[in-house]
Amino acid sequence: MSDVIKIKRGLDIKLKGKAEKIYKRSDRPSFCAVKPVDFNGLTPKLTVKPGDEVKVGSLIFYDKYHPEIKFNSPVSGVISEIHRGERRKILEVVIKTADKDEFVNFSVKDPSLLSRNEVIEILLTSGLWPVIRQRPYSIIARPADKPKAIFISGFNTAPLAPDIDFIIKDSEDEFRVGTDVITHLTDGPIHLSLESDYPACKTFANARNLVIHKFKGPHPAGNVGIQISHIDPINKGEVVWYINPLDIVKIGKLFINGIPDNTTVLALTGSGVINPAYYKTITGANVTSLIQGNIKEGHNRIISGDVLTGTKLDKKGFTGFYDRQLTVIPEGKHFEFIGWAKPGFGKYSFYRAFWSWLRPGAEYTIDTNLKGGKRAFVLTGNYESVIPMDIYPLQLLKAIMVEDIDNMERLGIYEVDPEDFALAEFICPSKTEIQSIIKKGLDLIRKETE
Repeated sequence: MSDVIKIKRGLDIKLKGKAEKIYKRSDRPSFCAVKPVDFNGLTPKLTVKPGDEVKVGSLIFYDKYHPEIKFNSPVSGVISEIHRGERRKILEVVIKTADKDEFVNFSVKDPSLLSRNEVIEILLTSGLWPVIRQRPYSIIARPADKPKAIFISGFNTAPLAPDIDFIIKDSEDEFRVGTDVITHLTDGPIHLSLESDYPACKTFANARNLVIHKFKGPHPAGNVGIQISHIDPINKGEVVWYINPLDIVKIGKLFINGIPDNTTVLALTGSGVINPAYYKTITGANVTSLIQGNIKEGHNRIISGDVLTGTKLDKKGFTGFYDRQLTVIPEGKHFEFIGWAKPGFGKYSFYRAFWSWLRPGAEYTIDTNLKGGKRAFVLTGNYESVIPMDIYPLQLLKAIMVEDIDNMERLGIYEVDPEDFALAEFICPSKTEIQSIIKKGLDLIRKETE
């Protein structure tokens, strides 16, 4: 049995609205979308136009600078709209879904009989390659690279995060085949990180070709970046890949059935949801099919992902490619007179500003109010208390803001990702958009080195 890696720095934010461990039926979405903005560093090149018919697995667009990386339709139907932003940037390719799915059939074989290049070609052609991402930069992995290791996080510690064990507990065969496939992609180890407090489900327990690690501690212990930094830190010039366990199951299904799996599981969570639960739906589904009739009255914010790192959606928006969670919380559109002077037994505060700190196990309803204004960086040392990495967070942020690449490298830019700084942004007394700063720094380094 592996030693337990204990994470002492971090913060668990206990919110109301955790999904009940049952699957509820949702309507088939009327529309789905593939969103290029979900993929960091991507410049899409369209292969379809409005009115074109597509099947599950039909090519929608590819990466202009890496044309081997393809993005396929998650559903059968007709291309409805192509939404663009500033400078005609492609935001969404919207597909009106057909009543029944038709699938493109891909020629696949037993993974044990294939070479690395053959495995990569199948994953590229099927449109499944984008599920494999690279650190540093959190971009889609480059097929020409060979990573020193591959990392899989088998648990999620974000607020109201879905239970991965529950989602994949009945996918033992598919997960095993999927791991057999990804063993072709590296000569190094494949690391699977699990939560030490609970026994692993049989899907993880019976997996092969994996190095198991046990983690214990508060969020962000479930972040793959934190796990990498404690198992095998990234140095300049090194590349590691990472992949979600649910996507390994998708790879397994492709090699078992020969057709792409267009389904996904979403946990509908948050205090704005009437009956939080798990839903099986289609990748990129419009949220209307999931939230209709299940949202409390009032002003709510819909988030694809968790409350710390997710993306704000409107009621006609589409779920993100990498997201397995849909969160609904109250929108902070109210002013509270002298709120800071009240005892606040029902209010959450990291800084013990309210008496609620006397109820350590309580769950809270938190809205989107900032509860303060932007100001200069305050030297509190609190960033370090929620980032369990061997770095100097404030100094790194300042180096990024002045675009000092040498200092950015010395201060550990290659090890970090915006999600690793999400808690620092949450507790920041300066109300600084820290995750945006980290992304800016990573984009700058990537452009300088590519």
